This record gives sequence, structure tokens and C-alpha cells, in this order.
Amino acid sequence: MPEHVHLLILPRQPVYEMRRILAAIKSPVSRHAKKFLIEAGEVDWLQRLTARHCDRETFRFWQPGGGFDSNLWSATTIIAAMEYIHVNPVRRGLVQRPIDWTWSSAAAHAGRSPVPLSIDPVDLN
Repeated sequence: MPEHVHLLILPRQPVYEMRRILAAIKSPVSRHAKKFLIEAGEVDWLQRLTARHCDRETFRFWQPGGGFDSNLWSATTIIAAMEYIHVNPVRRGLVQRPIDWTWSSAAAHAGRSPVPLSIDPVDLN
């Protein structure tokens, strides 16, 4: 989506801390986004994404806090979440079909190649 992302994450280890997984994703994405905006001369976006508190400025690509998350425990709920995520840009009128949204994993799930976002196959049975 233009202003937000959905991540469907399956930790590879039986014991994990979701906050660490999210930090490992969010930190480099934020750094790359800031670098891209600087190099592209996107001053307006840089200003919009700069949070000011007292005398301090912080680049904030992600919303503050942990975000909105749900624990999905069954194949049915995981598939429903994937379908919701894939249809989201269609509902917004951004594309006609889920596989047409560049930043969706729908094309990869449909077997298209090449795709900008690779996925790890997961057996939901």
C-alpha cells in the first residue's frame, strides 16, 4: 500500500522475540528509505517523516510503537490474512487484480517470476 505495509511473518525458531524480528526488519528499511529520500532530493517527504520532540529531530519511517499485530495459529486464519493482504490494493482501487500490485506477494504465490518480493514457501497442512 502506498502509506502502509502488511507483513506476514513465520519465525523460523521455536523460541523467538517478535520485537527483535521486527527491529531486524524495520531498522535497515528505515535507513534505506532515508538514504533513498536524501539521494532523490525528496525534501518534503524527509520533513514529513521527521518527528520533532523538544530540541531533537528523529527520522521516523515507521509509526511509533509496536504496530498492530495478531497471532495466527491455524492454516485457515493464515490463509484468510494472506487473502486480505493480497486483495487490499484491489479494494483501494489501486489495481484490478492482486497480482498487479508490484509490492504484493500475490504474484509470487501465483508462480510469477521475476518478482520484487520473494517468499519462503510454507506448508500450511
